[in-house]
Amino acid sequence: MFIHNFKYALKTLFRDKMLIFWTFAFPIILGTFFNMAFSNIENSEKLEIINIAIVDNDEFQNNELYKQAFKTLSDEENEDRLFNTKYVTEEEAKQLLEKDEITGYMILEEDNPKIVVTTSGINETILKYVVEEITTNGQIVENLIDKEINKELSSGIYNLYNLDYKKIYENVLEKTQNQEVKITDMSNKNLSYTMIEFYTLIAMACLYGGILGMVAINKNLANMSSNGKRVSVAPTPKGKVIFSSILASYIIQLVGLTLLFIYTIFVLKVDYGTNLPLIILLGIVGSLAGLSMGLAIGTILKANENVKTGIVIAVTMLGCFLSGMMGITMKYIIDTNAPIINKINPASMITDGFYSLYYYDTLDRYYFNIISLLIFSIIMIVISYTSLRRQKFENL
Repeated sequence: MFIHNFKYALKTLFRDKMLIFWTFAFPIILGTFFNMAFSNIENSEKLEIINIAIVDNDEFQNNELYKQAFKTLSDEENEDRLFNTKYVTEEEAKQLLEKDEITGYMILEEDNPKIVVTTSGINETILKYVVEEITTNGQIVENLIDKEINKELSSGIYNLYNLDYKKIYENVLEKTQNQEVKITDMSNKNLSYTMIEFYTLIAMACLYGGILGMVAINKNLANMSSNGKRVSVAPTPKGKVIFSSILASYIIQLVGLTLLFIYTIFVLKVDYGTNLPLIILLGIVGSLAGLSMGLAIGTILKANENVKTGIVIAVTMLGCFLSGMMGITMKYIIDTNAPIINKINPASMITDGFYSLYYYDTLDRYYFNIISLLIFSIIMIVISYTSLRRQKFENL
């Protein structure tokens, strides 16, 4: 019976022209427009050297990592240098920023970097993420130092009082210079800020699966369709019928997402990076988040199918807008002023997951987004299940 219901749900959903348009056609059409709009943008708008300032306080002078990193990124002999850096006092940095002579400035406060800017744009975003990358590498160096200290202590020759901490620190820095841990500027090599548009396109395609989930659950609700009435009075276990419909929706959603990936990769030549298994995993988990969101909307709201479809589309487009689809600076604005919004925004989680795979060497940020999407999906599924359990009808 499960297989029969599953096949029936597949056929029914595939015959729905509206669903096929939003799931298959619309993302491909939008991706084509993105490609037409952004295909030559990076060639016509090459990034110029960014003027920044560093507050030259005691914290900065005592932090070799930041000193060496910004020295490398600002080396005038380097053709691919990213910054034109001025080392000034905090008051001078404020004056330079007020006169628009610099994009922003960084100040170290107890080894914690603080970025100060007056506007939001691509240069400000680059400065923010470069500092984040340096901070991440700094954590790697700290972990290496801790490892070396524990190694020396475990030998039994040294204790906490006679350990040569300066020598350990110098050895770790030497390892980084010998490329055992390489701190390099990856920005010019990987920087493709229009990629954020295609990341949001994938996020939109994942969340549009919510329409499939919403339609699938509607067809099994007694107050929404004649089929739902038959399901309610049939002797077949309702859980199996509903699950088979949801599974069919999920498979159709993954087929649509696969076609979008194939189209953008082989036709539009979009580069999503080299971590194909992790890209696939993110798409699968992101699709689950979209499907579960549609299930929650379908079960909670007491409205007709068209209204629910409009709500799913509106929620999806709002999430994609906040994650940078209509302007990449929006993501930076939200991250800076209201980061909690993007922490609970599934479109931002998906977009940020792709971003972390493309730009970062570590997977910590990627897995954080995967876990966040799974938590979001579980919450939506629990809400849907609770709502379904409470639904009772005296008359059908």
